[in-house]
Amino acid sequence: MIEPTVSRNFEPDIPDIVIRRLPIYVRTLRALQESGIANVSSDQLAELIGVTAAQIRRDLSYFGKFGKQGKGYDTFHLEQAISQILKLDHKWDVALAGFGSLGHAIAHYRGFEPSSFRIAAIFDRNPEQLGRQIDGVTIMSDRCIAGEVARLGIQIGIIAVPAANAQDVAAALVEGGIHALINYAPVVLKTPPNVLVREIDPIGALQSMTYYLEGEHE
Repeated sequence: MIEPTVSRNFEPDIPDIVIRRLPIYVRTLRALQESGIANVSSDQLAELIGVTAAQIRRDLSYFGKFGKQGKGYDTFHLEQAISQILKLDHKWDVALAGFGSLGHAIAHYRGFEPSSFRIAAIFDRNPEQLGRQIDGVTIMSDRCIAGEVARLGIQIGIIAVPAANAQDVAAALVEGGIHALINYAPVVLKTPPNVLVREIDPIGALQSMTYYLEGEHE
């Protein structure tokens, strides 16, 4: 088994779907390690992930050479290499805007720390929430977003506010230096080209699935 050679100078036009699959590789490889599996073939990995072995080889070829033909992949080395590609080898501070029911659930989600992320700032417009301590983080007014995000050097933001407030909150986060946004608000945000936005819309996802379901129509 040879250790993977990772190229940081990969082409900027790597398909986004490839980048989106990489965290699935990391999660699967970590699960294999926890099960005591040190080596996995592309066919085995493909079955676990739900793609073809050829697709896995194509995905990984964007970033360098991994494994050895006929011997598969070392689960630890491949997981470490993909984590490095995703820059998960250090902690990322995250700003959370909105501390309603959704924001409360996000702030208390225990999956952040093991996954290289930490809620480092929380903002809300409800006066009753301001000043509360959540795992050592004080909830601040949404008027403080830009200044506090800049002070802390945070690059990632999560928007969990009503649709009517989402654009203003996004603008404040971007002003503070945010370059990546997770948006739970059911609205399309307008952001500069250098700001990456991922929309998470459960209702939209449900609506896109009901098209395929059998049911009575009034």
